[in-house]
Amino acid sequence: MPSKPLRVMGIDPGTIRTGYGVVDYARSKIVHVDNGLASATKSKPLAQRLAMIYTQIQHVITQFKPDVVAVEEVFFHKNARAALSLGHARGVLLAAVASQGITLVEYSTTHVKKTVTGRGRADKYQVQMMVRTLLGLPEVPAEDASDALALAICHCHHSTESLLRDRTSSR
Repeated sequence: MPSKPLRVMGIDPGTIRTGYGVVDYARSKIVHVDNGLASATKSKPLAQRLAMIYTQIQHVITQFKPDVVAVEEVFFHKNARAALSLGHARGVLLAAVASQGITLVEYSTTHVKKTVTGRGRADKYQVQMMVRTLLGLPEVPAEDASDALALAICHCHHSTESLLRDRTSSR
């Protein structure tokens, strides 16, 4: 009987656009399921934008039922105001995931880029092109959706490493 694939969702937080990407992973094969953006109206106050993104991401989670969600670790930003806003968006998304009882994993931006492109300092375009290639997509996903798919791909590779380590250490 074939095993059920692991469904992984990546989320790239933002206060106006939050990217998401969903993949299935089984037998070393990653298959694209969906990707897109949860969007909020820029002219709305921050609290309303966060509520809009929360609601849209909750809908995506309910629709695709991921087994695990991958997000980027907190990083320090040169602009404190932007970092604070991003922190709010990230918090809302973590709450959306936690409210569904889904496992959450975090990866550094450098680790995601290195996993997907082979370079920890790859630019956004390189990440987009590799995501397209790795998933066999007909077109390049939107930047935020591509970042979310890169997170999901990174987790697929990382989960394989964890399984191999667990199997080796149990012998």
